[in-house]
This record gives sequence, structure tokens and C-alpha cells, in this order.
Amino acid sequence: MAAAAPSPDPLDVAAEATRGLRGLSTELTARLPRLLEAMRALGTGPDAHTVLDRIVRTAAELVGARRAAIGVHHAEGDAAAGQGLADVVTYGETEADREGCAELLAEARRTGAPSAAGPQGSYLAVPLRVGEETFGTLCLAGKRDGGPFTESDRHLVEVLATEAGIAIGHTRVQGATRQRERWIEGAVAVTQALLSGGAGDSAVGGMGGGPSVVAEKVRELADAAVGIVLLPEDGGGGLKVAAVAADEPSGLLGTALPARSPAVPRLLAGQPVLIEDPAADPLLGARAPGRYGPSLMVPMSSGDRVLGALATARERGGRPFTASERALAAQFAAQVAIALVLAEAQRDRERLVVLEERDRIARDLHDLVVQRLFAAAMLLESAERRSDAPEVRARIERAVEELGATIQEVRTAIYALQQAPPETPAGLRGRVLREVRAAAVPLGFQPSLTFVGPVDDQVGPMTGAHLVAALREALSNAFRHARAQRIEVVVDATARLADGRPAVRLTVADDGVGVPAGGRRSGLANLARRAEALGGSSAFGPGLGEGGRGTAVTWEAPLPGEGT
Repeated sequence: MAAAAPSPDPLDVAAEATRGLRGLSTELTARLPRLLEAMRALGTGPDAHTVLDRIVRTAAELVGARRAAIGVHHAEGDAAAGQGLADVVTYGETEADREGCAELLAEARRTGAPSAAGPQGSYLAVPLRVGEETFGTLCLAGKRDGGPFTESDRHLVEVLATEAGIAIGHTRVQGATRQRERWIEGAVAVTQALLSGGAGDSAVGGMGGGPSVVAEKVRELADAAVGIVLLPEDGGGGLKVAAVAADEPSGLLGTALPARSPAVPRLLAGQPVLIEDPAADPLLGARAPGRYGPSLMVPMSSGDRVLGALATARERGGRPFTASERALAAQFAAQVAIALVLAEAQRDRERLVVLEERDRIARDLHDLVVQRLFAAAMLLESAERRSDAPEVRARIERAVEELGATIQEVRTAIYALQQAPPETPAGLRGRVLREVRAAAVPLGFQPSLTFVGPVDDQVGPMTGAHLVAALREALSNAFRHARAQRIEVVVDATARLADGRPAVRLTVADDGVGVPAGGRRSGLANLARRAEALGGSSAFGPGLGEGGRGTAVTWEAPLPGEGT
């Protein structure tokens, strides 16, 4: 944002005003106290519009005009420069006087200012200027005494206009400073939210709840109708709406700005996009025209990396975004991008700490627990060889078998601890995926996995916990006893029980040796108990091998709210 021009020294202004008043009439000299009192009161307004209202009223009273108007130009560099006035303030003794003020400004723009022309000096126009910069025009018309405006009137108004120009410039500087402070405070608040983890614990690709925080803040700071966060679309090359902040539902959430849109290449290249009329140049495709007015899109970029974009729009017919607002929005978006990168690095550091701890636990398990289990198994095998009692030998054999299975499970846990946490979805799907991946280590191959229906939405927490335990038991039985070469896992959330109730069904089928007649079936009994506790059932049948070789375990339970 360009630096504001320094305000002139009040002593220089006073000196210039004094030189201009030398040799003036006794009438004008008598009016100087009122002029000085008016000048003193000009700069005390809380905002620019109040200052303008005070100026126009003071000028009218000072020269006895029935009506007056001030038209203020847009700040240099504003998007609306050259498209009319930034603000207009009028004063009139009657409604008719106030309605005619617009004509004063039009006449002043047509004839130029300063001026005391018009029919018999019927109106007076002077510029509001500080140095070489002109802020606007002050116009007055209709003397109360019916006479024309005099040279004394013009001198008084020119001195007042000079002081008014200083007051307006000062008010603009103060407003710009307050606006910049608000944007800086907003950027700090968003940065704290993203880095504290309160906005979500996912990284740049999702931001957790971060998009909602950012969208609401950019809407608030821009004094806009809507705030939008767009993130890169997976595989599409475009940008997708990740969050929308608005008073009323907009229907924009989840919509995409396709790669073919002219705005996308500019945003991905780190350039802002200013849209004056979304109806002619839609902000977000065919769903946005007619809803919003002036719109601004700025990239969230850090270095050469563009993480997404922020968009904000005002109501239809609202004021355009000024040059300073565009610059502040761009700086805000850059700060958000830096915060996202820092949050991503912070999560990476936390993940590294977790991985290091997992690696330490895995080493301890391998070096201590597995070795002790091996030693215990060897002692039992030695005792088995020395025992002459068949019953004791059978019990020892079962204990050795259980120890062998335990060693396999500990090795599976060690492998899982040594792997980086896979990017799996949350919920039941993620837990099932992790169990199947972990089972691949002792099996020596990856079981196939199929989901049917909305598993995460339909299956409740308790049923999901039992299903995962049943899956773990079934996979453990497969690698301990089946000697299978292929295993297929299916989780079906659209199944039905025999009585017609909606259910979730888990099927684990293999092509192994099958369940031997008279063999131990404690694992299958555990599966049945888990299902029955939920009002379901468990069974086994022919497997995937030729002629039905192997085993297919089916475990099912009613969906939440449908059980007994």
C-alpha cells in the first residue's frame, strides 16, 4: 500500500491563510472569529463521514448559504477511481434544497473549481486540496439574503476548504491505520488458531476446521457478504470450495472452480483476481451469478507454493474493493499460507516423535519379549520330550502352539510399529484397513479387502469394535492354522439377518486346509460369542479353494438401533 502523503505543517497553512486575508474588508475581518472556531472544530469527528458533514454544515453557515454539498474523490489507486465519487454529503434547509445538491456537484465538475460563476454568482465551488492532492469539491448555492456570493465569501470558503482538506486527509490516514491494524490482528488470530491445533489436526490438504476459521475471518475483515476458502482439487487441476462463511446458505460448499476457468491459472501463478460483476464473470461458475457483487480472490502462497485461495464478495451493488483492501487481503492470504506451512511442519515434528517412540517400543519387544517367549517355548519342548504321560505331553504341545502364535502376533505388532502410520481414512474403514495390512506380515501376502455400503455411517462404535476384534481373530486363525495362499475379506453394511433386520456382515474366506474334524475350535467359539452378544451370529463354511477347499467365516450383527 502506497505511503500516505505527509500532512503539511499547520503553521505553513496558517501563514498562507494569513497572506491570503491581508488587505481584506472590515466585513471579512469581523467574520474571522467564526472561521477560526469552525476550523478548530473540523478535525474532531470520529470518522470521515462525520467530518464531511461538519464541513458542509459549517461552510453553509459561514457564508449564509441555503444548501451545500461535498463530493469526495476515491483514494488514488482505488478500483472505483474514475467511476464517480467515493462519498457525497449534503446540507439543506429544506428537503427540496437537499435534493438539489447533486446538481451542484455536477455543475462544479462541468465548470471546474474554484468558481463563483453561475447566474449572478448564484453558486460557489472550491476544491478540497492539500498540496497537489485534491480530495474533492465543496459547493454552495443560494444565499439566504438573496444576493450573490462575494469575494469575501470565496476567501472564507477557500481557507475553510484548506483546513477541511487537511482534516479529510488526516481522517483517511487514521482510517487506513485502523484498517491495517484490524487485518494484522485477524492474521495473528488465524495463525494462533492454526498452530494451536484448535482449527483441526489435519495438514494443508484438509486443514481440519481451519477453513471455516479463515473464511469467517476474511469475511469479517473485508466487510463482505461471504468469505470462501478454496483448496486444490484432487486430480482435477482446479480449486474446490472447502469452507463458506455467510449469513445465509450459499450452496457453494463443495463446488469447484474448474481448471479451465480463467481465474485458476492466475491464482495458481500467485496473482490476485478482481471481479467487478460476478453476473458477467462468475466467481464460482454458474451457481454464483446474480447473488454477489464486487468480488476479490487472492492466492494463499508461500514462496513458490500455492496452497489454495481466499475469496470474498460484497452484496450486489456494494462498493468495490479499494487498492488498500486488495493489498491487505493479499498480505492476509500470504500470512495464512505461512501459518499452514508452519502447522504442517509442526505436525511432521510431532509425527516424528511418535515414530521414534514406536521404533523404541518395537526394539524392546524384539530384543526382550520375543527372546523370552522363544526361551519359554524351547523349555516346554524339552519338557515334552522328557515326559512319558500322554496327557502332559498334549498340554505341553498346546502351550507350545499358543506360544508360537503369540510370537507371530508380537512380530506383527513389531512390524506395525516400525511402519509409518498409513494414510487411512478415519472410522471403521480405517481400522479394518490397518488390521488387514498388519496381517500381511505373517501371511506373506496381502489379503484382498472389499467394503459394501456406507460402513462408517451405518455401523455404530460398539458393533464396529466387535467387528474389528472378530476380523483380528479370523485373520489370526488363518495364518496360524490354514496355511492359505489367498484370503478375501468383505465388510457389507447392506446385509440382512435371517429375520430381515438390517445388519453388517464380515466374511473372511481362505483357500487353506479348512477346519479339521475334531480339531480345536476355540477361535470360532470366540467369534460366535461376540456376535451373539450383539444379537447376531457367526458360522463357517466352504472356502475359496478348488472344490470348496479352505474356510469361509461369516460374522454378522444387527446395525445400531436394530439389535435386541
